[in-house]
Amino acid sequence: VQLQASGGGLVQAGGSLRLSCKASGRTFSYATGWFRQAPGKEREFVAANRWSGGSTYYADSVKGRFTISGDNAKNTVYLQMNSLKPEDTAVYYCAASTAGYTGPAYLRYDYWGQGTLVTVSS
Repeated sequence: VQLQASGGGLVQAGGSLRLSCKASGRTFSYATGWFRQAPGKEREFVAANRWSGGSTYYADSVKGRFTISGDNAKNTVYLQMNSLKPEDTAVYYCAASTAGYTGPAYLRYDYWGQGTLVTVSS
């Protein structure tokens, strides 16, 4: 499985961005997660869902502002980010879990994309 993340950029506080994560290979039984890592900080779970549908999961810090969704026909998972804050500034990574894991433990994700930088200015 290969993951290609895109969509990052510079946005003002209060603005929106949509990140995309395109997957190649067998993914229908997998879960996809978004993580982020700010300079000098640990990698942080943001959101996750399963390709087959079902519940989505969010970190408390992004609930109500971020939405994870998927387009199975395009093998792409999106992270819609609204009401962005300067503290959302980070490199965002998408990841896939072959076991369908949707939790925050990044070591349980098997495949990772290359990361896309999101910068939110105040």
